[in-house]
Amino acid sequence: MRRLILLLSMIALPAFAAELGDDGLHKTDWMRDTFKDLTEDLAEANDEGKRFVIMVEQRGCVYCTKMHEEVFPREDIASYIRENFFVVQLNLHGDTEVTDFDGDVLSEKQAARKWGILFTPSILFLPEEVGDDATAQSAAVALMPGAFGAGTTLDMFTWVNEKRYALDSEEDFQRYHARRIQERADGSTD
Repeated sequence: MRRLILLLSMIALPAFAAELGDDGLHKTDWMRDTFKDLTEDLAEANDEGKRFVIMVEQRGCVYCTKMHEEVFPREDIASYIRENFFVVQLNLHGDTEVTDFDGDVLSEKQAARKWGILFTPSILFLPEEVGDDATAQSAAVALMPGAFGAGTTLDMFTWVNEKRYALDSEEDFQRYHARRIQERADGSTD
């Protein structure tokens, strides 16, 4: 019986494997292929009524793989991101040019270094308006460093989308997330 289960799991595995691009990074249908001019990307996100997100990943990252195989494929999460966010992927070690909000033109790896990104995946959530003297890192309203479970990931995207990071908000992310966990346990949320 164990052999049968192992065989079936090996056969089913390729159907769930995340698609890898030529750069070795996982690709989803909700990621945007842009010229990586962050000011233009932010404007396009705003025109679509979406929040701008920069997702930094790297080839061979086991945590990126975990997110792309276990978290992002969940329909509730994928559809929420697709409907509400404009996601641009950067390669932690990439050479593609990125134009930061402050006008600096850097390679992806230089931009990640400038922003202090050390871990992958790292997700930078941007506000609707960013000054031309700001960097992506300094303007970010939230940073999600590393791999998290489905509930934490969905809660972070929801918390940002609902602008709960605002200074006048009484519920920081940790309190919001704790409340959402309790609501899910009580069955009082979807």
